[in-house]
Amino acid sequence: MVHNKKILIGVAWPYANGYQHLGHLAGAYLPPDIFARYHRLVGNDVLMVSGSDAHGTPITVRADQEGISPRELFERYHRTFLETYQQIGLTFDLFTHTDTENHHRVSQDFFLHILKNGYLYKEVQRQLYSPKEGRFLPDRYVEGTCPHCGFPDARGDQCDNCGKLLEPTELIRPRSKASGDTALEVRDTEHYFLDLAKLSDQLEAYLSHGKDHWRPNVLNFARNYVQSGLRGRPITRDIDWGIPLPLPGYEGKCLYVWFEAVIGYFSASIEWAANRGTPDAWKAWWYDPEALTYYFIGKDNIPFHTVIWPAELLAVGRIYHDDEKAQLNLPYDVPANEYLNFKGGKFSKSRGAAVDVPYFLSRYDPDPLRYYLTATAPETRDTEFSWEDFVERNNNELVATWGNLANRMLSFAYRQFEGRVPEPGDLDESDRALLDKIEAGFQTVGELYNACKFRAALGEAMALAREANVYLDRKAPWFQIKEDRQAAATTVYVILRAVDNLKTLLAPVLPHTAQKLHGYLGYEGRLFGTQQVEEYREKTRSHLALTYDHSGAVGTWAPSQLQPGQALREPSPLFKKLDERVIQEEYARLEG
Repeated sequence: MVHNKKILIGVAWPYANGYQHLGHLAGAYLPPDIFARYHRLVGNDVLMVSGSDAHGTPITVRADQEGISPRELFERYHRTFLETYQQIGLTFDLFTHTDTENHHRVSQDFFLHILKNGYLYKEVQRQLYSPKEGRFLPDRYVEGTCPHCGFPDARGDQCDNCGKLLEPTELIRPRSKASGDTALEVRDTEHYFLDLAKLSDQLEAYLSHGKDHWRPNVLNFARNYVQSGLRGRPITRDIDWGIPLPLPGYEGKCLYVWFEAVIGYFSASIEWAANRGTPDAWKAWWYDPEALTYYFIGKDNIPFHTVIWPAELLAVGRIYHDDEKAQLNLPYDVPANEYLNFKGGKFSKSRGAAVDVPYFLSRYDPDPLRYYLTATAPETRDTEFSWEDFVERNNNELVATWGNLANRMLSFAYRQFEGRVPEPGDLDESDRALLDKIEAGFQTVGELYNACKFRAALGEAMALAREANVYLDRKAPWFQIKEDRQAAATTVYVILRAVDNLKTLLAPVLPHTAQKLHGYLGYEGRLFGTQQVEEYREKTRSHLALTYDHSGAVGTWAPSQLQPGQALREPSPLFKKLDERVIQEEYARLEG
């Protein structure tokens, strides 16, 4: 791994219309934080950005239901996202939203550049109109039967069952989500379209070379999507909540959310740079061909990030850059996850099968949740959350394997060796073998983190923790100390070195307890930087954002430097054993 490499991490923009559940966290929000933390430990320059999607029609639908404005609704849930992400420990360099003046300006500039470059065209579109509501219906206001797979509750933009992108007029027996109106009419309205067919050859070439590191399901979906024949897709819509079309004569039309939300990765990078007082800093991640760009999403977003967003980047070509040869970087990888399911299907409040992240964090610590969701990550196939499995993994893996190893040796050393790392004697073959094997983990575990194989990385690190437990049980320093204090000192020194190494190997997944352990081992400083919610003032209004400051972080992806004689701090258990009664309590709460 080359240090000081630029790593851009784009994270899916969540609709700010409700609390996020565990499926969201497992699918798109925890994996990029693990990836970012690893690369920061390695010494790479990470820029991780995202924000709340303020303009999606799920927001206007929910706002209509509650009788409030879309802005009131999205600001409420945006604030919740900031608090939740800070609590779980997601280290966004900037988590903003799409209703900032900056994002409006950048999105409109994207539109104008793509129009100037000849990749947009106008066309009269046949759209569904509700006489009952007196308006054209945005795609998310329409539901019906999917013409491809027969799923009865497909949305007007995409079928959640087969993943096909749709137009509302393609649906069989369409109905209005807001009013239930089934007497919908098809009427003419003029819109701008992104000419995807014109970009087809460039997209096929992009997807055909250097993608061996992509997950097969992601690459196959993207290639098949392009090869099946691309057609123009409307990028404007008739709606009064969104980013206005920057052309005279098109009042009442806004940029389609699918077109402008992905531009958020770009606009958020610009906002981050401006907030730091270095307005051109973003260019190092977007224009340097050596920079690597990753997009972490759920599988329902694969077409938008592997085809649509690259198409927009190709179409805009160069923006806010004087060099005519400059070209925006296309996605290097899109490690999309499958779904984390619950009770045999997708998380769903309506069927009593939803566990919201804020609720979970009100009852349990963040690192056990990060551990569980990583250990069961839906990286290549759908996986299932269950309270039984969460409690079992917490108690039998996190507490019994890792937590007890760290706590009992730190406690033993603190009591028996005057609160200091003991001076070892000569290390024997088994001592050196354990340390060599765990230190080799910086290569093996690191390669897995770098390849976005977080489940395997965690499994490898925990396997090393089990090796340390086997060594400890064989050496048994609690017996050694009664007959040979020096032998016990050597064992304790070796285990503390092992624990220190494992702390770092596990830190991307378990940052909160890794920081505690860092202090117990006698170190000063923070492994990672600090997160804060900040308020930024724009011309007409202010907005809240989550930011991350890596300056002062002392963590490095390197073997332990623990020294004999180093003063330890009195430890306490890193994790709590859970009573199995909580399983039935949680299921009873859901049924209620």
